Amino acid sequence: MKKIAVFCGSSLGGSDEYKKGAIQLGKLLAEKEISLVYGGSSVGLMGILANTVLEHGGEAIGVIPKKLVEKEVAHDKLTDLHVVETMHERKAKMAELSDAFITMPGGAGTMEEFFEVYTWAQIGIHEKPFGLLNINGYYTPLISLFDHMVEEQFLTQNNRDMVIMEEDASALLDMFKKMNI
Repeated sequence: MKKIAVFCGSSLGGSDEYKKGAIQLGKLLAEKEISLVYGGSSVGLMGILANTVLEHGGEAIGVIPKKLVEKEVAHDKLTDLHVVETMHERKAKMAELSDAFITMPGGAGTMEEFFEVYTWAQIGIHEKPFGLLNINGYYTPLISLFDHMVEEQFLTQNNRDMVIMEEDASALLDMFKKMNI
């Protein structure tokens, strides 16, 4: 596992636990010499994560749409920054560059990125591990929704079981490792 895409918020959220989680993950990626592939922003959890990776000697690769570069949120100290035209191109490029996907807390954009990766796995576009980093119980309601979807027969148990969720970044990476990638 050489590169992991991380989807996360462009804001800090309402708890210091989210920032602590981004710092923990950033340190861990740098320590394990796993390159970060992320949305290329300098703000919010994205900025904290990238800065932590870089401060600890790691590699941070951003992928950002031109529209966001124009809004001056692009991180200017990254190892590499790919500027793309659209959000669709952003996700495709992040998927191309990455061996696995982690979704940290975030808003609608983060959820959209997670669900695209999840859907791609369900239909066989990729076989890369993906998981939710459940900092501060953020994704617990989503997992309950997935279980409800299974009960209501809109989601198969096999597809539900594809979603890995851990509260600790190290445990999540260990789960990825067990999947023999």
